[in-house]
Amino acid sequence: QVQLVESGGGSVQTGGSLRLSCVASVDCYSMAWFRQVPGKDREWVALMTKPGGVNYADSVKGRFTASRDNAAHAFYLQMNNLQPDDTAMYYCAARQNFGAWGTLREDNAYNYWGQGTQVTVSS
Repeated sequence: QVQLVESGGGSVQTGGSLRLSCVASVDCYSMAWFRQVPGKDREWVALMTKPGGVNYADSVKGRFTASRDNAAHAFYLQMNNLQPDDTAMYYCAARQNFGAWGTLREDNAYNYWGQGTQVTVSS
């Protein structure tokens, strides 16, 4: 059973920064961050593959930066210039095996999920 442990959420004011961390119990090919607001669908935020491929949702491009420490099975999301619309529960997701690039933005591409960490941005 793969375990994902997230940390780094919190409350900040508009324009502030937070860094999310996700540590997996095993090596993973692709790791991603999704977010969800109550009553809305889960939204993909960013992903990064072990070889270094990275992709971001348009809503966070230029503000969020993903990185990985493959030796530590860790995945990070540096979030800058946070806005109230970024308020959500953020979930780390991972898959161990190779996945086609075009599928990695979909939540059904991932079979392991963390428990979530809350990010709240106040205006």
